[in-house]
Amino acid sequence: MTRMMSQQIHRAMQERNALAKGFFDQQADPLAGVCHQMSERFLAGGRLLAFGQGAYATDAQHVAVEFVHPVIVGKRALPALDLSLHFRSWLPALLRPEDMVMGFAPPAGDAAVEEALELARHKGSLTFALTGLEGDYAVEVPTQNPFIHQEMVEVLYHVLWETVHVFFEHRESSYELGESSFLYPFLSGEKQDTRALLAEVARSIRMKVAEDAELRLAVAQQQSETIAQAVSAMVERLNLGGQLILFGNGGSATDANDFALDCVDPPGDWRPVPAISLALEPANLSAIANDVGTEAIFLRQLIAQARPEDVAVAISTSGGSKNILMALHEARKRGLLTIALLGYDGGEVVRQNLADTALVVGSDHIPRIQEVQASVYHVIRERLGEVWR
Repeated sequence: MTRMMSQQIHRAMQERNALAKGFFDQQADPLAGVCHQMSERFLAGGRLLAFGQGAYATDAQHVAVEFVHPVIVGKRALPALDLSLHFRSWLPALLRPEDMVMGFAPPAGDAAVEEALELARHKGSLTFALTGLEGDYAVEVPTQNPFIHQEMVEVLYHVLWETVHVFFEHRESSYELGESSFLYPFLSGEKQDTRALLAEVARSIRMKVAEDAELRLAVAQQQSETIAQAVSAMVERLNLGGQLILFGNGGSATDANDFALDCVDPPGDWRPVPAISLALEPANLSAIANDVGTEAIFLRQLIAQARPEDVAVAISTSGGSKNILMALHEARKRGLLTIALLGYDGGEVVRQNLADTALVVGSDHIPRIQEVQASVYHVIRERLGEVWR
């Protein structure tokens, strides 16, 4: 069973690579152009307003945190908001013509999201239909698999966030990229015209997608069997009445939220998997951070929620966040199965042996880590859908 599942995981990763290459080969040039438009709107005082429903609300969360709290040292915080909670009323109340509006939807579309985007477009905002046909930038991702669709959209908005900064520096500091220079090795300190810059940005987008493909292939070759074993261990806990308890910080928090929603509201006829995300509790997070400290935001909730038959799933790019380490320590103490999705070399989670299963995306580039981690947890969910019935 484990060997067959391992082969399925390997094939699933290869399918993602083939679809992503074809899609971004086609979309790289339009994406470069719309990034340029975004930079002009941000410089004119515009904001990015994002929304979606269900699991697609987590994409709005993710894109908002990426723009407001950039992971690159020295990059500016850009105004972005997630309006998913009540976007039908919130959007028209806030909307300005200089804004950018991003609607997330499943492959089949979402009528409410499309209606909101049409309103924004009518008001003069730059609109992104992800997925959809009506928007200034509109895409129809070439797959009906909701998980692969969502992964490709995540790559897309990461590229938007990374690339918009290139146009800021092009306009304001003659191509001095500072701390972000490692993202754009093709740019020199010499002045270029915008057409040349757009071509080089498009090439960079294709390079990022190729890097993702290499990382997915490495995970498939080196960790497919480990992922299959983790799925089997999770099923054992679920059969005992356990639940998944997920947690992470920043973009990883939105991935934890997405994984939890994918579990409880699965596509097709899959059996719902009981799951919660500790990152979906803003009142608890702010109360614990204020009264105890940020290091305890997951620990305190875990103490209240966890049972020995549960599965603790930590998502972290660094593997070194203290609140992640403390929660995993507590989960181990209470007898939970512990699983960690990590980047870099696995960090302190691996060094302290805090996870029964550590799945490591071996990269030091945070957007690429998160994109491949999304593939990993979606593949886990797919396998759970097949074997836990």
